[in-house]
Amino acid sequence: MSYGSHSRVRVLAAALVSLTALAALTGCDDSDVAGPAAEGRAESPTSAPATASAPAARKSTPTPPSSSAPSASAKPSARSAPADAPDGPLRGKTVVIDPGHNIRNQNHTAEINRSVDIGTGRKECDTTGTSTNSGYAEAEFSMDVAHRIRDILTSQGATVTLTHDSDRPYGPCVDERAAIGNKARADAALSVHADGAGEGQRGFHVILPAKVKGGRADTAPIVGPSKELGERVAGNFVRETGSAPSNYIGHGSGLDVRGDLGGLNLSTIPKVFVECGNMRDPQDAARLTDPAWRDKAAQGIAKGIADFVRGR
Repeated sequence: MSYGSHSRVRVLAAALVSLTALAALTGCDDSDVAGPAAEGRAESPTSAPATASAPAARKSTPTPPSSSAPSASAKPSARSAPADAPDGPLRGKTVVIDPGHNIRNQNHTAEINRSVDIGTGRKECDTTGTSTNSGYAEAEFSMDVAHRIRDILTSQGATVTLTHDSDRPYGPCVDERAAIGNKARADAALSVHADGAGEGQRGFHVILPAKVKGGRADTAPIVGPSKELGERVAGNFVRETGSAPSNYIGHGSGLDVRGDLGGLNLSTIPKVFVECGNMRDPQDAARLTDPAWRDKAAQGIAKGIADFVRGR
């Protein structure tokens, strides 16, 4: 979101107020999320579908891992709290973490470009994701942070399922990502991403499901609790990382509402996406590529999830 110079003072003040409010969040009601659903945007807020002839402008070009190719029928990775695990505060809670994209998607353009039903229409199965200018891929970032979140939550007794764990040749498709959380009957689900906006656009934001109904999509039951989940994640993300809310999406609130994402439209459990920063901005990229900062990001996200699921 850009602002005119005549209102910079008021916007700065508003952003400071928003930041303070996020850091102080303790919950919210279940009222409907306000704001129109975005239209015509890609399934991932960070990328365009891959093409076999030429890469997208913001598409990453990572080198695939050297391990042998996995089976296309690989199942989601789950880590359950074992019987001898500490009787932590999250025992009995189930969380699904969805690492955005897949490092191998670039090698399967035909497969990820095929369209799938997202409830209110059709979209590509998946995208390649973005990358920093130096080539650090969003898919690599999202997997790293997902592992850190999983380890934190399992240490507190939660059962954590990853939608994939570098164990698939591509994908999973966005509809399957939603289905994995639904099948697990998880208390919460969260998809990890990083954005690919222009330089100078920086900060994090959490994407909430809009209230949509059509085809297989009916988000009315999850809009309220997803908003609460998103606010708790945003508040803890601020506290742990010191990052400011996005200066280009969400009007300084750190929250965005979208109705065009199959991963949210098809979810029957509370779910949000978190864009941890903008990989194309040098300041944000310096954070996203720092393992110590990624640990703080994971701590903030995990604390937000834990705060939410303990109340359910």
